[in-house]
Amino acid sequence: MKYLHTMVRVTDIDASLDFYVNKLGLEEVRRKEVPQGRYTLIFLAAPGQAGVAEVELTYNWDPEAYGEGRNFGHLAYEVDDIYATCQKLMDAGVTINRPPRDGYMAFIRSPDNVSIELLQKGGAKEPQEPWTSLPNTGKW
Repeated sequence: MKYLHTMVRVTDIDASLDFYVNKLGLEEVRRKEVPQGRYTLIFLAAPGQAGVAEVELTYNWDPEAYGEGRNFGHLAYEVDDIYATCQKLMDAGVTINRPPRDGYMAFIRSPDNVSIELLQKGGAKEPQEPWTSLPNTGKW
């Protein structure tokens, strides 16, 4: 398993970049605009640390109040086999809140309800059962 990033939702891209880049000293590594999802992702890292432990700033284009700590998004880990990892977690009693129906991404939650994203290393695997038929469970 490899730690990828921590996601934080932001309400003002300019103010957030001023803080994280100009004041804190992080560097913008990459940016992704997703018009169909109406959000922008901006990945930041300490100088020379791209791909090691990044912060993902998520800006949702439609305004939303982030109460109850919703501005903190999730921890993300890359795994060698998303299906084997999810099966091992399920066998250990962990709820798969968002199953890897796409062969790429799943979400679970810690005992303290911290969302954890699991991403398939190297791109999506072929979708397969039982994962493609499993519904989301609770919040993720």
